[in-house]
Amino acid sequence: MKFIIGIGGVTNGGKTTLTNKLLRTLPNCCVVHQDDFFKKPDQIEVGEDGFRQWDVISALDMEAMVSTVKGWQENPIKFARSHGVSLSPEAEECGSDQKGIHILIVEGFLIYNYKPLIDVYDRCFYISLPYEECKTRRSTRTYTVPDPPGLFDGHVWPMYLKHRKQMESQCDRIEYLDGMMPKDDIYSVVFESIQNTLLNNL
Repeated sequence: MKFIIGIGGVTNGGKTTLTNKLLRTLPNCCVVHQDDFFKKPDQIEVGEDGFRQWDVISALDMEAMVSTVKGWQENPIKFARSHGVSLSPEAEECGSDQKGIHILIVEGFLIYNYKPLIDVYDRCFYISLPYEECKTRRSTRTYTVPDPPGLFDGHVWPMYLKHRKQMESQCDRIEYLDGMMPKDDIYSVVFESIQNTLLNNL
């Protein structure tokens, strides 16, 4: 059984923290991080707002991301091995006939804004944060390409609002999570929801 979980959300909402916890507790679980598909800085356009457009879908190589997800769908065991993921003894014994449960987490900030990806998810989660908390968290993070002054208000937050509206209009299966909740509580809600879905599909 193959199962794909989307973990989306606002910047600094706790997507990676949640994903890493799930990776440690779900069986035969792999992850595809959307952030791994950013184009090189010199390929990122400067927009009318005066900032490099990092927070838009064109800043990402989405075709490569989709083909990575398809690679997992075609052979989750081979994918897991090539990504250094430990498989359960049952999955190892089954070999290429793909028996057992195999889970892929797709994690990122625009994973519900690209039509070819929307239909692959079995469960969709999205972490939200209010403006002030999001801005505070973002200001404490260190990025490879540092945020220039004014980026959050001038680009990041307006793009978040725009993409969230777009996402809500094209994906109606999303379960929203309050990013202000303790991280363990967010994890518990998601883990229980996934467990119930897996049990219902066995």
